[in-house]
Amino acid sequence: MQLENILWRVEDGVGIATMNRPKALNALDTRTVRELGEMLAEVEADRTLRALILTGSGEKAFVAGADIAEMSRLSPLDARRFAEAGQRTFERLEALAIPTIAAVNGFALGGGCELAMACDLVYASEKARFGQPEVNLGIIPAFGGTQRLQRRVGPARAMEMILTGDMADAATAKAWGLALEVLPADKLLEYALSQARKIASKGPGAIAASKRILRATAQPQLAAGLEMEADAFGMLFGTADGKEGLQAFVEKRPARFQGA
Repeated sequence: MQLENILWRVEDGVGIATMNRPKALNALDTRTVRELGEMLAEVEADRTLRALILTGSGEKAFVAGADIAEMSRLSPLDARRFAEAGQRTFERLEALAIPTIAAVNGFALGGGCELAMACDLVYASEKARFGQPEVNLGIIPAFGGTQRLQRRVGPARAMEMILTGDMADAATAKAWGLALEVLPADKLLEYALSQARKIASKGPGAIAASKRILRATAQPQLAAGLEMEADAFGMLFGTADGKEGLQAFVEKRPARFQGA
C-alpha cells in the first residue's frame, strides 16, 4: 500500500493505521482524506484482517483537525466538496465489517474528533484532548461532528461543545461517553491491540452482524443530517466571517467577527 501521510502495518490480523503528518499535528488535508479512502478500500478487500486501529504519530496529536491553511483557500463549492469527501470516507470507515478502534494519543480536534467518533471504540491516553472548535474559525464541523457527537454525549452536551468550541480532557471525555477508557500514554496502543485481538478471536460473521445492527438502529437519520451539515459548511465559506476566521487562524491573530 503506497501511502504518503499514513503509516500502515499489520500485527496478528489487526491493521494499524497511523496518521503521519507530525509537522501539521497530523491534520487532515485533501491528500490525507484521499489516502484514508484508498486504505479503507484495501481493508475492505483483505479477508485476513479482523480489526483496524487508527492512531496518530508523535506525542502531541491523534489528528488536530483539518488543514486550516488549505481550507482557507477553498471556495464555497470546494468547501462543500471537501465536506462531502470527508463524510463519505468516514461513513466508509464506520461501515467496515470489522471492528475499528481509535487510539487517541493526543489532540483529537475538529476532523480528528470526527475521525475518532466514526470508529466503533475509542480509547484515550491521559494526554488526549477532544473538541469541535470550528466556531472559533467562523465555520462548523463538516465530517459528521454535528451528527455523531450528539449520539456519543447527548444533544445538550454536544450543543455546548460545538457552540463554545471548548476542549474536553481525557477524563472528562470518558465521563461523557466520548472515550471508553483512559490509559497512560505508553500503554494506550498495547491496550487497543489487546482489545482488537480479543474481538478478532470471535466469529467474524457475528461481529459484522452486530456492528451493522447497532449502527443502523443508533443513527437512523445520519444521511439527512450529514447533508445538512455539508450544506451549511459550504455556505459559511461564502460569508465574511467564515473567510475572516480562517484567515485569522493562518495569520495567528484573533478573529474579528462582524456577523456577516
